[in-house]
Amino acid sequence: MQRSLTERELTSAGPSAHAPRRGQRGVTVNLAESPLTWLHARGHLSDRQFDAGERLRADWERAQLGPSVTMRWDVVRVHGGLDHGLTGSERQIAAKARFDGAEAAAGPGLSDVLWRVVCAGEALADAERGLGWPVRSGKLVLRLALDRVADFYRL
Repeated sequence: MQRSLTERELTSAGPSAHAPRRGQRGVTVNLAESPLTWLHARGHLSDRQFDAGERLRADWERAQLGPSVTMRWDVVRVHGGLDHGLTGSERQIAAKARFDGAEAAAGPGLSDVLWRVVCAGEALADAERGLGWPVRSGKLVLRLALDRVADFYRL
């Protein structure tokens, strides 16, 4: 994994988006590390929860649900791959169906933080603020959502 290190101000909610000012505590942050990987590496998520999050993110990317540019640089299909004979469109539709099913399994109250942290790569503290939640409540909700997604993916 590529490392992109920078200094950030350390607040009670975690690293902020700003560099530390004189006299304030700072922390070195790897910007290339996903929030999900960060939580797993520090023991806040089990292997099962981490795997569920990675499967969800992979389906989100395969379904091409993120923002795109006008030029498409898709890989040319090679016969004999692991796609089980599906065309590119069929693989995309199948990934979208799996993603929608996993989001539905998480539930309406849990899927918001799940999408923000896992798919959009938003820091947990930023997701809590964006959703108007109390500080440190997002970790519990994210873990519950990932447990439900793991059940959906049968992990």
